[in-house]
Amino acid sequence: MKNIITQFSRVFVGVLFIISGLLKLDDPVGFSYKLGEYFGETVLNLPFLVPLALPLAVFIVIFEVVLGFMLLVGYKPKFTVWSLLLMIVFFTFLTFYSAYFNKVTDCGCFGDALKLTPWQSFTKDVVLLFFVAILFINQKLIKSFLPKGVTNILVYISILSCAFMAYWVLNHLPIVDFRAYKVGTNIKKAMEIPEGAAKSVVEMTFIYKVNGVDKEFTEKDLMNLPAGATFVDRKDKVISQGYMPPIHDFSMEKDGSDYKDELLEEPKLLVFVMYDLGKSDKTGMDQLEKLSQTAKAKGYKVIAMTASVGDDITKAKAAYGLTFDFYFCDQTTLKTIERANPSILVLQKGTIVQKVHYNDIDTLNL
Repeated sequence: MKNIITQFSRVFVGVLFIISGLLKLDDPVGFSYKLGEYFGETVLNLPFLVPLALPLAVFIVIFEVVLGFMLLVGYKPKFTVWSLLLMIVFFTFLTFYSAYFNKVTDCGCFGDALKLTPWQSFTKDVVLLFFVAILFINQKLIKSFLPKGVTNILVYISILSCAFMAYWVLNHLPIVDFRAYKVGTNIKKAMEIPEGAAKSVVEMTFIYKVNGVDKEFTEKDLMNLPAGATFVDRKDKVISQGYMPPIHDFSMEKDGSDYKDELLEEPKLLVFVMYDLGKSDKTGMDQLEKLSQTAKAKGYKVIAMTASVGDDITKAKAAYGLTFDFYFCDQTTLKTIERANPSILVLQKGTIVQKVHYNDIDTLNL
């Protein structure tokens, strides 16, 4: 009976680690954004790790996949189980911290393929911790069913395969796109809220300074505020989350106006996405103006979307000879649309028909 439970735990943990790791390995840049959130000053307050978020993300997801494979084939059981235990304890701490303090609303455990609430993520890690504990107690029952030489070769192949996959997606795009802005998505339709959809219930607390002291008031209390009370701040607490459309934070702003309704009606629109011009890859930026002129000659309207403003746009235009207009959009949204900086979108009346990394501009079909 003990052996049956151990072998079940072995398969369950191994397969789950492989699936979870591969989904994140498909988009390590996206996982690095999640790590950056955890390292931020408002969460773990480890800002010195933020610049290392991407290499750490790549290492973690490769290690996660390889550990799952090592467990299944019985490679170095002691090292494998200890590594699994340390990793799941660390993940459990992060998800509990995130859930209890409501710091990071999505841990990114399964990339963008499956969204879990903080408490769901914590529960998942507790279940995994239980099965890893079984493996830890019964390490001697974890044995390889293949000759040692074959097992070693298979583990080395898994490491090399994961490394190659990481290299590929970092220099191109995710192999499978699970994001809201995948090819085939009509942005306008993805922003619509169905009639009768549930609305969020939000509890608002107002902070007013009364006689030099900050005091909290509910909406009902506002009718009877003390004389001389001065507004300080407002805190919103979501009691229940209503329907949230897949795309809810998209804009194309210029000079204080949002032009998305107009631009998403364009039959042929080429969009350069650069979430931060200060971090844009020079090799990619050097190619944009030539592509812009080619697209315009074929009847395309060409624009850029960025979260950078003012002088950064002026400097980029001068440095790379850019002649197209820039529109503002939230940085988080732009990072969700595409992982490369810059990257290219082709839209037809608001529908995304092509997405490419700057390394793959020659594959564009205009």
